[in-house]
Amino acid sequence: MSENSPAGAPDSAPAPRARATIADVAARAGVSRAAVSKVFNRTGSISVDTTERIRQAARDLNWTPSATATALRRSRSHTIGLVLDKPSDRVDIGLGTASFLAGIQSELAPLDYGLLLHAIDREPAHQLAAYRTFAETRRVDGMILTDSVENDPRFPLLAELGFPAVLVGTPFGDEQIVHVESPDPEAGVVDTAEHLLGLGHRRIAYFGGSPGRYQSEARRTAFVDALARRGIEPVSNELVDYNPKRAAAATVAQLRSESPPTALVYASDAMAIAGIQAATELGLSVPHDVSVIGYGGVDVGEWMTPSLTTVRRDSEQRGRAAAITVLRLLGERPEGDATLENPELVVRGSTSAVHD
Repeated sequence: MSENSPAGAPDSAPAPRARATIADVAARAGVSRAAVSKVFNRTGSISVDTTERIRQAARDLNWTPSATATALRRSRSHTIGLVLDKPSDRVDIGLGTASFLAGIQSELAPLDYGLLLHAIDREPAHQLAAYRTFAETRRVDGMILTDSVENDPRFPLLAELGFPAVLVGTPFGDEQIVHVESPDPEAGVVDTAEHLLGLGHRRIAYFGGSPGRYQSEARRTAFVDALARRGIEPVSNELVDYNPKRAAAATVAQLRSESPPTALVYASDAMAIAGIQAATELGLSVPHDVSVIGYGGVDVGEWMTPSLTTVRRDSEQRGRAAAITVLRLLGERPEGDATLENPELVVRGSTSAVHD
């Protein structure tokens, strides 16, 4: 007891007990946060026994869903939200993103749902504020998420808010969120490596997407591992943030090196097209002097000269699957199929055997 404390009084009041969170309830019930959210939002399919175990855990911890989550159940906007990254001062929606959006809308429209887009920079605090605003203002009934990052802060926030959300892609590690993905998402990347090796290429450069993003890191790892199994290392392994200008500059640097690559692999078709232009401006011929492979399968690649060898991943199908899944979380009954096909390598005119 301090000298200034009244006799018999404690030095300080006991710290207030922290309010239980949805994560506490999930841990006590031995389930995921998503399962708790489904029970209290009355979405999804949870068994009777598991539902009672979750509700008992909530009673034991004196936990109830937030007022925001309750309000969301009572009032629907019939709108789904999607946050787009804005890495620069302007929003650049490529052909793949446009197809993805078209797929989403094709499933929302028959059930009279709309899509609300919000473009924001990649600062985590800004992104979290956007998701919280969506929930608290009830502007949308659910969210579609893209580009999972390690220890993704969006997942626990949306679970705590009791806010329905679906991730397009794969979450890092054991992070819990409803997600849609193909059975073997890196299938086409492995085929890319095998295709080039079969054509005799050994000096191969890889130009990837964004650091710290699951799909970008997974694709790069799959490609490097496929080469390693044949005793080959890429001559370059760069992440250029899906930026065609950066990809073109990196391509020029590699093609001007003392031992330039004979094959260039890009994590997007837009970067591959920029790479072909960069090689052409250096006086090289594609594919005679250097082979090029993209990723995405945008329609324009088929009509180029030469036509672009690429890994086709159906962006429209991914949009449809995301929309169907989030609608089901909201208790709707869309008629479509949320199954995704594996990406596949489409061989066209931009790759050929190594020429001496």
